[in-house]
Amino acid sequence: MITIASHQKKWLTLIGTVIAQFALGSVYTWSLFNSPLAEKINEPVSQIAFSFGILSLALAFASSISGKLQDRFGVKNVTIGAGVLLGASLLLASHATNLISLYICIGLLVGFADGTGYLMTLSNCVKYFPQHKGLVSACAIGAYGLGSLGFKFINMYLLTHFSLAQAFSAWGMIAMVMVIFGGLLMSDAPKQTVETTAPTNKQHKLPTNSGEFTLSQTIRTPQFWMLATVFLSICMSGLYVIGVAKDIGENYIHLSVTSAATSVAVIAIANLAGRLVLGVLSDKVERIKVISFAILVSFAGVASLIFGEPSSNVFYFAVACIAFSFGGTITVFPSLISDFFGLNNLTKNYGVIYLGFGIGSITGSIVASIFGGFVPTFYVIMTLLTLSLVLTLLMKHPAKTKAYRQQLTTQQTI
Repeated sequence: MITIASHQKKWLTLIGTVIAQFALGSVYTWSLFNSPLAEKINEPVSQIAFSFGILSLALAFASSISGKLQDRFGVKNVTIGAGVLLGASLLLASHATNLISLYICIGLLVGFADGTGYLMTLSNCVKYFPQHKGLVSACAIGAYGLGSLGFKFINMYLLTHFSLAQAFSAWGMIAMVMVIFGGLLMSDAPKQTVETTAPTNKQHKLPTNSGEFTLSQTIRTPQFWMLATVFLSICMSGLYVIGVAKDIGENYIHLSVTSAATSVAVIAIANLAGRLVLGVLSDKVERIKVISFAILVSFAGVASLIFGEPSSNVFYFAVACIAFSFGGTITVFPSLISDFFGLNNLTKNYGVIYLGFGIGSITGSIVASIFGGFVPTFYVIMTLLTLSLVLTLLMKHPAKTKAYRQQLTTQQTI
């Protein structure tokens, strides 16, 4: 058997990851199916749309355990399994006749399949390119974002020319084939080799100067909780505003239906720009500073919604800022987590923080329903962004903290 050289493996893995991420991003075209499904099963669109909230939660949960699945079965097998589950779930959704079956097929199963493949393939690919983590993250997550745009046209064509059931089945087949093909190109990234000056011990609360933190060690650091707060805040602002952008345009800014709907294109472009610009920038500038910049951009967008004149230009500027920040943050964060806690356990460490994506997807709606209306929710988001900015400005790398240095001294004297 011919052994593929290491450099060939990493490039094939990158290509496979981009292909799989493109297909996995197709779930963000779900809103196209809301109205047809509402007519089919005779339920309000709001009830149909709730399935996407369940999908986001399932996606975040699956992301948090995907590292364990990779350790046991390998990235290739798990990705192929995710592709099969994604295709089967969409096929089952084509036969859904009530909300419960829809919530199970789309919310739980599609969400779990998407989350299993998304974070695991991204983290594995980043490990292959330790010197270009930001750029590789931008390529992979950019493909995920492009998938939502590309499949928008694919699914619109399917819905226009075929029945709802046929559209679901074709979507599932296309996405499944792409994810499986991408998985076949992937291989598990080798563990990073690090030098240590002191032996490791399972009782250590912090690692040696290798900088490699296990999950249990990571969650004991204040930086973990600070980063989790920052990630949750930006996800909440991004997902809430993006999810109701059209409603904000119509009911808050008082734009026409057509003008408000233009926000979808603005968001898509800004989101992709944030992924590419901040992803590449993070290889040249300290990543925590890039996140601080992203928070400032999002803050400017939310502030303009509160204090700016209600006009289309202000509205487009606001949603563009928020989408740019959100897209850039979820691109930079995997590399940032690896900077702080090491590459070897990236999938597990980032997987837990990524739960903030699922929580943030519903928190904004909960806050809006409790306080009533857009403006109170904007103020809550602005407060969280302010807190997050302070945290990023005060945050130090774990290796620079006093507790870490003391732990190293203790280990080296043993």
